[in-house]
Amino acid sequence: MDRSKNKIGLWSAVGLGVGSMIGAGIFALMGQAGAIAGKAVYISFILGGIVAAISGYSLAKLGARFPAAGGIVEYLVQSFGVNVFTGGMSVMLYLVSLISLALLGKAFGSYSAALLNLKGSLIYTNIFALSIIALLGIVQYFGVKKVVKFQNVAVIITIIILVTFAIVGLIYIKPELMAPALYPSSNKILFSIALTFFSYEGFRVITNTAEDIVNPEKNLTKAIFISIGITMVIYTALAFAVFGNLEIDQVLEAKDYALAEAARPAFGVFGFTIISIAALFATSSSINAVLFATNNIAYQMARNGQLPDFFANPIGKTREGLVISIVLTVFLILFLDLLQIAAIGSITVLFIHAITHLGHLKLLNKTKASKLLVVLALITTLGVIVLFLIYSIKDSYTILILSGGVLALSFLIEFLIRAITKRKVDKTSEGIFGEIFR
Repeated sequence: MDRSKNKIGLWSAVGLGVGSMIGAGIFALMGQAGAIAGKAVYISFILGGIVAAISGYSLAKLGARFPAAGGIVEYLVQSFGVNVFTGGMSVMLYLVSLISLALLGKAFGSYSAALLNLKGSLIYTNIFALSIIALLGIVQYFGVKKVVKFQNVAVIITIIILVTFAIVGLIYIKPELMAPALYPSSNKILFSIALTFFSYEGFRVITNTAEDIVNPEKNLTKAIFISIGITMVIYTALAFAVFGNLEIDQVLEAKDYALAEAARPAFGVFGFTIISIAALFATSSSINAVLFATNNIAYQMARNGQLPDFFANPIGKTREGLVISIVLTVFLILFLDLLQIAAIGSITVLFIHAITHLGHLKLLNKTKASKLLVVLALITTLGVIVLFLIYSIKDSYTILILSGGVLALSFLIEFLIRAITKRKVDKTSEGIFGEIFR
């Protein structure tokens, strides 16, 4: 069989990345980021995009040199070896992927309920959320080509609607609502970068296509930069459209569907409906992309012995890990606190990226990446973590404690899997943490 026929092209990879980012960033996190950065949230989106692009450079170089379905899971193993440390970090990445799916599922459910005038109904929100997760699981059952086809259609529809809204929103913008005098302190803008970075985090989904993309050495970096660039322009324009037409109080009141509410001044009820429909396409495409990446992460971990072997067993044109991931996501959807999970997800993902960049420094002779840019990726990622924790701790230690809990849970799961499977640490590992955890 000619495997090249099943390869993903550059623009399909870009669609996968844009789709996964837009669903999370605009429809699930605009209100939360705006609550911190206020009218200056567009600056935060630009800075978050820059941090994501720098981080994306490092991941793209790793992906081109080590093309694997598991993406970051493989890069950690290449850097630190197969041991408890990489196992725990991989489990953490898998958990974060499930959290992202649940967050997006809830966002889809919230917009569905709002569109049908069922706002505030947790039961209907969960029903819609579970339904879209199940539906896209069926799509992925039929293989990667079906994933890409769905993604391309959903992304095109979403971008057309959002670009139209952004243009009209900018035409109707009230300049006085965006006056610099209304901006919060620069500290708050910096504090919010963690959330806006999380809105770009979907770009790493592209690294999970490394085994399937045409010419990964060339197209992986291109796909990441192009998708982040497109998304940054859309985010910035929409931030102006939203905060240039609504007062801060109005945005916060409708933070779960802020974009739809911002369409009312120009389009009325029709605008609210159209943007809500765009939200459904955007969040579903994001779920589709993240579910695809999560399945690949689980597969790579099973191959590395970091998850039970049955995660890699074939089922249809996919793997059993897909079914297990969907079941676990169902439980998260039913018990999630969206705001806290968004914050925890942001911190955890940033931490994983930082460790990946640290490991990349050991592999520069293999990836041929710029040492300066990789170090810059490490420093900016750690800086964003520190800034957001400082902001969070001012109110309470909840985010810090829960983030630490995710870290502890990840390693507990890793130790349990090792105990159950009687798996040993690779004695030949050259990982710098290998000796510590053997």
